[in-house]
Formats: sequence, structure tokens, C-alpha cells
Amino acid sequence: MDSVISWLLEGDPWVVYRTRLNLLHKGEDNPLVVTARGEMLVHPFVRQLVGELQTWTGGVINSHKSAGTLLHKLAFAADIGLRADDPGMPEVVERVLEHRDPLGPVQVLGNVSPGYGGSGLDTWGWALCDAPTILFALARMGLVNDNRVRAGVEHLISLARPNGWPCAVSKELGSWRGPGRKGDPCPYATLVMLKLLAEFTDLQDSPAVHDGAEALLDAWQRRRDFHPYIFYMGTDFCKLKAPLVWYDLLHVACVLTRFPWLRNDARLVEMLEIIRSKADPEGRYTPESVWTAWKGWEFAQKKIPSRLVTLLAREALMKN
Repeated sequence: MDSVISWLLEGDPWVVYRTRLNLLHKGEDNPLVVTARGEMLVHPFVRQLVGELQTWTGGVINSHKSAGTLLHKLAFAADIGLRADDPGMPEVVERVLEHRDPLGPVQVLGNVSPGYGGSGLDTWGWALCDAPTILFALARMGLVNDNRVRAGVEHLISLARPNGWPCAVSKELGSWRGPGRKGDPCPYATLVMLKLLAEFTDLQDSPAVHDGAEALLDAWQRRRDFHPYIFYMGTDFCKLKAPLVWYDLLHVACVLTRFPWLRNDARLVEMLEIIRSKADPEGRYTPESVWTAWKGWEFAQKKIPSRLVTLLAREALMKN
């Protein structure tokens, strides 16, 4: 066992849990995995997170980039290993699924001003920058075969284009769309759609996934002069940070390495080499940017190596 793995196993229980599962390839029934998961469920930070998620309908989403919104906290809960039947989570799942578009996607409470094509009222609806993340979280939590989740996934897949996924919203949100050419792909929508579809073994090799992955890799290759919907892949994009919320290098790498047929793509290899180069002499990674909404968590600082950032980097790199 190398020194980085040993260091990770001294961390928070969610890091220990994922390290044993994903880096040491132990099964869910392994006694040490079971112990780590049990410690995670009773950890004060996780219990507080579940409590926050139980207030699911309590706020309007004003910015999808806001790392403290409940949709991103739901995704983080799924990422660290919470399941739909864990203590407190059945209530969360039912609250999340309470508002669904007849077409399938889960709705959130938003407000689009008349100046941007909306009504100016708090409205239940969905956008391709929130619906995939919510469905990803539900699927990761164990609801892959839930008909409600699957219906949402099927509708979102239908929105794919040969160059990835566009900026799209439900009819309740009017004519709003982000700043960019209508024919361009939205890099963030494409990223979170790929993240969602990676959860479904029967969809991982679908044409929509291949097209979406190519869209992100093409944007990387053309990053100096191609910035669809004003998403850049420059210095800030390459800064390592956690949790995986927005459009950045670590998030993109963690998603694209989920698809085995991409792992030798020169463009993805280049991304991974940039990540590899950021390790300190001991193989650990220090956050280069932080989400202030997560203050208090070990990854929300830029002074010392973070176990979660290191774990995410190692997970991506080991697949290459």
C-alpha cells in the first residue's frame, strides 16, 4: 500500500469509504468498508447535510453555479455514498420527486425575470443545468431502475444533438437561455448529462454519449478560441477544487474517465497529465480554488493537501 493510500485511510469516513471501494477495490460487504460507511452515516457533517436536504423545497435557485444550493448538496451526498434508504434519505427522495414535469425531468423552484423571457414569478421547472444533476444523484443513490428517474433520463437524452446538449429549459421557464449562439453545445449541460448517463450501463456506449464526449474534448482542443456559452477552459478551469460542482478540469476528467473507450484519447490524456503535474512530492493534491459555501470541510481551503481532492484525482488517474 502506497503512502498516499495510507494517508487517505486516515481521513474522514467518506474518504476512507471511497478509498477502500474505488482505489483498493474492496466490495461493499468488506468489513472495513462496512465500518467506514457506518462511521460516515453518523458523522456530524453528514447528519447536518441530510438535515439540510430535508428542506428540499425551501428555496429558489438563483444561480446554478452557487455551490451551496441543495441540488449540488444532493449530488455531493450521492458522490460520497449516501443511499436512498439511509436514515433520513427516504424523506429527501420523496421531496425531490414530488415535483416532476409530465415529460419526466425533476423540477426545481426557479425565477426568470421578464427581461430574460420568464414570468418573474417563483415557478417549478427545470433546465439542462439542474435536471441532470438531480437525476444523477437519485441514480447514484440506488434508483437506477426507478421508473420516475428513468422517465426523466429518457426525455433528457432526447434533447441531445450531434454536437452535445444545448442550453434548454422547460416551458415553464419561458424563452430563457444562456449567453451564446443557439447552435453551440452548452459545455456544462453536456458535462452533467454525461455524468448522469454514466450511471446507466445500457446508456454508457450510446450515440448521445459519444457525441457529448466528443463535444467536450473538441472544446478542450479548441480552447484558445472556442468558448461556447462563455465557458472557458483556461487558468481558472484548470484549478483543482471540490466538490464537483461546476465546469472545471477535475470535474470533466472524473466524468470522461467513466467511459472506457475514451481513456486513451490524446485530449483526455492531456487533461490527466495536467492533473498529475499538480501533485506535491508526496503525491497529494492541494485545492487551488474553493467553494466558500463548504467552509469547514477539509477541502474548502488552499493551504494544505486535501484528502478528497487527492482521492478524486487518483480515481481519475487510475482509469487512464
